[in-house]
Amino acid sequence: MAIIKPFAALRPKPELARQICELPYDVMSSEEARALATGNPLSFLHVSKPEIDLPPGTDIYSPPVYAKGKENFQNLMSQGALVQDAQPCFHLYRQIMGAHAQTGLVAAASCEEYLANLIKKHEFTRPDKEDDRVRHIETLNSQTGPVFLTYRASAALDEFAAKKTAEPPAVDFIAPDGVRHSAWSIGDAAGIQFVEAQFAPIPFLYIADGHHRSAAAARVFQSRNGAGHSGRFLTVIFPHNQMQILPYNRVLKDLNGLTAAELLKKLEEVFNIVRMGTPKPARKHELGLFINQRWLTLTFKPKLAAGDDPVEKLDVTLLQKHVLAPVFGIEDPRTSKRINFVGGIRGTAELEKLVNSGEYACAFSMFPTSIEDLMSIADAGGIMPPKSTWFEPKLRDAMFCHLI
Repeated sequence: MAIIKPFAALRPKPELARQICELPYDVMSSEEARALATGNPLSFLHVSKPEIDLPPGTDIYSPPVYAKGKENFQNLMSQGALVQDAQPCFHLYRQIMGAHAQTGLVAAASCEEYLANLIKKHEFTRPDKEDDRVRHIETLNSQTGPVFLTYRASAALDEFAAKKTAEPPAVDFIAPDGVRHSAWSIGDAAGIQFVEAQFAPIPFLYIADGHHRSAAAARVFQSRNGAGHSGRFLTVIFPHNQMQILPYNRVLKDLNGLTAAELLKKLEEVFNIVRMGTPKPARKHELGLFINQRWLTLTFKPKLAAGDDPVEKLDVTLLQKHVLAPVFGIEDPRTSKRINFVGGIRGTAELEKLVNSGEYACAFSMFPTSIEDLMSIADAGGIMPPKSTWFEPKLRDAMFCHLI
């Protein structure tokens, strides 16, 4: 069962939300964060990427960085830019990105349920990134970036959310990237009881995005042995049928000593190839390849995608198993310096730009992994290959903070 609880969130003053709330710390470089926060002392990047307030080149994992983040966080609270709710509440958080809209429930999920795998994972975490989030939570005594969860949609919860979001929102702003963010509070006893009762029979929640945040939250909970800890962590939980997954594309530094013609000959053993291709794949098991200033469309040969294992049938798995490892010599994409990953939000034009610059030799555009595949793999206890999914829109840091 999914035991979720309301909590007294720390939130921006509504009129300051647009200035404060920012994209997650891990979708931008220090340089990009520094540029975004210039001239805006209220930007939450001063908390989530505090190295921007220290000399360029500062080790982002060094103690002064976390100390600076704590100082900036406390400043936002002391000046009243961030204010804690007077009582525990749930919240609804709606995002509108172009024609896509999604509404999630902001709630405190259970660290114990995470540890018991009732909140299901589908990715491995990297120790260095996990350690970073542990230090950030410990130093601030707060979770400031929510874990993005999903569940199999419930008609009763959908109806409840539709009715609530017909009311005027407590917070409503359009971010610089054009995404609209709106929030409604659920603080009445009847509303809280209804939400808790509807989630209670839901057997599992699934991590869509935020594996490092959730793992770090559980580690902090364990290290405190329940002392000075609510036993909960910050989440926004969306129905599965509202999720938008974009592709996670690949760019390769070199052709592993092959000429373009030799590469294509090897790829003919794996794919049916259309030489006058298009940038965006149209269906599962179809990829785009950009090389020598043109796109080719590649379709995996049917025998390669046969079988019952949901992980083995993923396009990212097939590409790694039949192309990246044997043809490019990239055995571990997590550690190889010869491959990089480009989130689908940047579009296929970014792939063309990177290859045409000479920095990369070729690029593969992918078809998005489906949410159904993600849940099936998590249910089977499987682990998806790295960089399999890119969720959009991203949840904004500081919309809600959870003081532990």
